[in-house]
Amino acid sequence: MPFARLASATTPTCHIGFGLAAVGRPGYINLGRDRDLGPDRGVDALRTRTHELLDAAYAQGVRYVDAARSYGRSEEFLADWLKVRPEIDDIVVGSKWGYTYTADWTTDAEHHEVKDHGVATYERQRAETAALLGDRLDLYQIHSVTPDSPALTDKELHTRLAEAAGQGVTIGFSTSGPAQADAIRAALAVTVDGEPLFRTVQSTYNALETSAAPALAEAHDAGLTVIVKEGMANGRLAEPHAPQELRAVAAETSHGCDAVALALILRQPWTGVVLSGAATVHQLASNLHAAVVDLDDDQLTRLAALAEEPRAYWDKRGSLPWH
Repeated sequence: MPFARLASATTPTCHIGFGLAAVGRPGYINLGRDRDLGPDRGVDALRTRTHELLDAAYAQGVRYVDAARSYGRSEEFLADWLKVRPEIDDIVVGSKWGYTYTADWTTDAEHHEVKDHGVATYERQRAETAALLGDRLDLYQIHSVTPDSPALTDKELHTRLAEAAGQGVTIGFSTSGPAQADAIRAALAVTVDGEPLFRTVQSTYNALETSAAPALAEAHDAGLTVIVKEGMANGRLAEPHAPQELRAVAAETSHGCDAVALALILRQPWTGVVLSGAATVHQLASNLHAAVVDLDDDQLTRLAALAEEPRAYWDKRGSLPWH
């Protein structure tokens, strides 16, 4: 089914999706993740945790799930969940290609993932995704496009992606780094036979990193669905790491810092979906409260002052340890 069917979802939380980056592999950079997951990072333990989270997300109205080839066994865990719940046919499934997971289920690998946006990697990973998710895949995204990515200029790759689109899979891309806006605008210009190739964009945007906002607004105006990732800034906006001003606003709303941080993103007129990267059912429930948080103009002004210079933000992100 096409990704566009997400637009017909009417649950109160349908604009909040669930991302599997934090639970599909034993190591990730989210602050507090070591506490959230505990010592058992075995495949069976994370499979069980992922299924519990997916059950909770679906029961509370979430209808978009986001995986990636580099998120360890995230596609496998999701595929297993879908197989044992055949009655669930209204979940929209997205995944990504372009990074290969190389950590071999450890938390201390020298390299956890290797990036390659070439045609050969696309063909290999598309086959791997198809073997797991089959026709349940709705959206396939190029993972972490930057302005210098060959994925923006490789005509052969564009042709292959357009072929996938012709078979019913929506084609999108994600971005990262301090030049996200440049990557988004370059991707908007990519066409095949005169038609835009990309129908979705997934970018980092949060209270600390707002630089992509104008380009995301342009993407929305061009007809793309905007998916926001890292709305919690890899844990920097969650207790106990949240800035004091965010904590103050959260206290005023009687909601958690996480719900306020995600509510700030939901207020953006170009936001289609904001991802929760929860690692526990409790975190997920708290994240979903974002759908009912009401922020006034004064609170919005105070939160806007938290924004950092993009390069400083991404340097900080790059220094976060893998837990």
